[in-house]
Amino acid sequence: MSTMHTAHPSLVISYLLLRKLIGLLGCALPFVLAIGAWLISGMDVQPSISDYYHTVMRDMFVGILFAIAIFMLSYRGYEPADDRAGDIACISAIFVALFPVAPLNPTPAQEVLGTLHYISAAVFFLTLAYFSLVLFTKSDPTIPPTPRKIVRNRVYRICGWTIIACLALIVLVGNFASAPVKQLDPVFWLEALAIIAFGFSWLTKGEAILADQP
Repeated sequence: MSTMHTAHPSLVISYLLLRKLIGLLGCALPFVLAIGAWLISGMDVQPSISDYYHTVMRDMFVGILFAIAIFMLSYRGYEPADDRAGDIACISAIFVALFPVAPLNPTPAQEVLGTLHYISAAVFFLTLAYFSLVLFTKSDPTIPPTPRKIVRNRVYRICGWTIIACLALIVLVGNFASAPVKQLDPVFWLEALAIIAFGFSWLTKGEAILADQP
């Protein structure tokens, strides 16, 4: 069923390391941007993670997204669906980095790029949720799942549904939240929670968390 089971042990180790690196980058992204902008220029939390493109943290924002994209492109899972999902996540992450969110008082061209940014971000997050809810929970039907695998599946599902819930709340906040609520930067915190859920899911898949006992 899986090329992973027949792979050389060193390749299996590299797969686990790749998953851990993806998870670490995901978990680190919101903290690196917010803390970096505050340390460098005393900047408060931005309305969204994407808004850091227009700050001193632009290069870090783009760099981390490109690193995640490269790792996603390199990722190989159990089935072709894993590879396709990795490719989609790679392309959408690159588009999120290259098509910045529109600044205040945007030009028509910036508005178009901003629209492409939001579409790419939605595709990226939905693909990450698909990894957690569908791909990561799969197992060989001929082998009973270990107790740790059962727990990991719960973690994957919690992370996947957290990502979807955050996306739904971002849409609601963007369209219906009052001005006082928006002053609390809810979109940033919801995006941060979704990204951390993505990172935690990949750290778990990389066996940095809840690994099977030898």
